[in-house]
Amino acid sequence: MPDKTIEEDQNHLFLNAALGFLGVLLILLLVALSSRIIYPRIVTERATVDPALVTNIIQLEVLNGCGVPGIATRYTDTLRRYGFDVVETGNYDHFNVSYSFVISRSGEMENARRVANAIGIPEDRVLREQSPDFYLDVTLIIGSDFESLNL
Repeated sequence: MPDKTIEEDQNHLFLNAALGFLGVLLILLLVALSSRIIYPRIVTERATVDPALVTNIIQLEVLNGCGVPGIATRYTDTLRRYGFDVVETGNYDHFNVSYSFVISRSGEMENARRVANAIGIPEDRVLREQSPDFYLDVTLIIGSDFESLNL
């Protein structure tokens, strides 16, 4: 009965290779399934209460209105650590600003209010100055009261 042909041997070799491949695939799937059961995925959910700082990206400009050298740069570094996207710093058009204030440039007052809340500026010092020339959301002008801000 040893009349096996070469064709039958090749058939058996092909079937054995296919079974081996499927066996390895089955083992990999079982390992992946067991690891998913042991280490489940972490579900990321939004907080039910808005945090004091921003959750969506607000582009911010920081201007020095009190004349203290480097104050805008110092506040920019701190604001970036808190998650704000500070895109520009510089000097305001004058240095006699007594109280810091926030200007909404995009017309979205909620963004300006959120920045003011996070920094500790009262809502009565949040202004709207909408212009298509500005490609940012909010401008923060730092006044002489900079030491009383939450930064």
